[in-house]
Amino acid sequence: MALVQLQSGSVEVTGEGLKPVLTKAGLELAEPLLKDFSALLTSFEAAVDSLPDDRPVQPRPDLEKYPRTNVHIPEDNEFGAWATKVTAKCTAPKSSLLEGRTVALKDNVALAGVRCTNGTAMVEWVPEVDATIATRIMDAGATITGKSTCENSCMEAVSCTAVTGPVHNPYAHGYSAGGSSSGSGRLVATGSVDLAIGCDQGGSIRIPAAACGIVGLKPTWGLVPYTGILSMDATIDHVGPMAKTVRDCALLLEAIAGPDGWDDRQPPIELGGCPLEFVRDDVDAVTTLPKETMLNGMKVGILLEGFQTPGQDQDVATAVHSAAMKLNEVGATISSISVPKHLEAPIAWMCSIPTASPQGSLLGDRHGRKQLYFPDRCDLVGGKLTQTQFDALGPGASYMYLTYLWARERHGPKVHSQCMNLLKAVGDAYDLALKDVDVLIMPTLTGPPVRLPEAGYSEGPLKFMGMTTGLLANTSPFNSTGHPALSLPVGFSPALEDPTVKLPVGMQIVGRKYRDIDCLKVAAAWEKAFDWKSL
Repeated sequence: MALVQLQSGSVEVTGEGLKPVLTKAGLELAEPLLKDFSALLTSFEAAVDSLPDDRPVQPRPDLEKYPRTNVHIPEDNEFGAWATKVTAKCTAPKSSLLEGRTVALKDNVALAGVRCTNGTAMVEWVPEVDATIATRIMDAGATITGKSTCENSCMEAVSCTAVTGPVHNPYAHGYSAGGSSSGSGRLVATGSVDLAIGCDQGGSIRIPAAACGIVGLKPTWGLVPYTGILSMDATIDHVGPMAKTVRDCALLLEAIAGPDGWDDRQPPIELGGCPLEFVRDDVDAVTTLPKETMLNGMKVGILLEGFQTPGQDQDVATAVHSAAMKLNEVGATISSISVPKHLEAPIAWMCSIPTASPQGSLLGDRHGRKQLYFPDRCDLVGGKLTQTQFDALGPGASYMYLTYLWARERHGPKVHSQCMNLLKAVGDAYDLALKDVDVLIMPTLTGPPVRLPEAGYSEGPLKFMGMTTGLLANTSPFNSTGHPALSLPVGFSPALEDPTVKLPVGMQIVGRKYRDIDCLKVAAAWEKAFDWKSL
């Protein structure tokens, strides 16, 4: 470390002022060192004072080109699905790719001038920037009609934790719409919007897609910029499309994919040789072929361990396996594939996330990445949560924060480091399997959506989180490895609480990194050939 300048400013650091910091850190300094470091820290404070305002370099929207009007909290929120309504569009779109379409943004996505709750009352924040994907959606001719409800701090899989209230399943009132992109799932399923954006760190696009009977794609890590979106952890953050059909899903992906110059996961070159067009020459090309040849040459692997996760519901497993076997009717070659490390991945994910991510996701203390930061939101949180802020969290988020505090004191960085190495090996195992097949198939979820508890989560975190133990076993591994994963509705399964209630079942299709198009092609062919609602 070298000093750029040595000078004093408005803050003079004294030895007496430095001593409490040293004591808290368990350190002592001799008097001469105390004097020297106080002078050096005074120079640091002067440097902080001299920093220019960063707001001019932030992606602030041109409100004449991208006007937004009628911002309000709706009285009729579509059974909990809307957080905030708005009309935002571009007066001079760059393309007509999404012309005439309406889109909902998950409520952790920044849209300047519109509140961003992140599903919690912990922080009241109105961003001054637009997320890259919001600009791209408007540039493609679509109208953003609101922010969809997301579960508390984006850390819940059951749709009753958002500050805006519970979100009901579109197929059975009183049942979960999944999470954390719960509002997006319901809004698309009910036709309240044509398309929606979801974000996914452990399954939060695919869980509500499966629960609500729609298509949801977690793209390859880095394919779509996460710029301007509240993060859980940069290593697992994904943002992607949710739609009623595979083609619409591909259209929205085409509108939002590609480097933006902010997100450091995206090199300023074509990502992994990945084409950024997904519809005309791919999805449309497949679905216009005769049924029996749509997937000629495509090799599909049924992931054995994906059907063996603890607590796997047999009705769900049967529906997905039956749907997967139908792919031979559209030309695919089907085989069974074993990846034993798939069963190890959820535990490593479970241990890795709370040991590190709350520092950035809850405290706003992100570092080590070249990306857009939110200094204005950092001012609203602080170095640790207050009791009021903690009490505003849902059970998943409060568990995450307490586990972070506990693990930091008991384990330090070792557990997170260990998990990251283990998860690299899991990713390598998938890569090896995907040399023999083009895609892997398994159930998206281990069971059907659960009934929403009448008391919400007031009966305590243990009982509430126990409702969905193991639910993320097939989704979370691919957040850590970065492989594209798509959930496609393929039938119905009886609710666990009432077998007369039928709820959607999702089939997860996983592809090679930057081969999102293979997931879309397989899904499009299945969707074209079969009617999931009649199965």
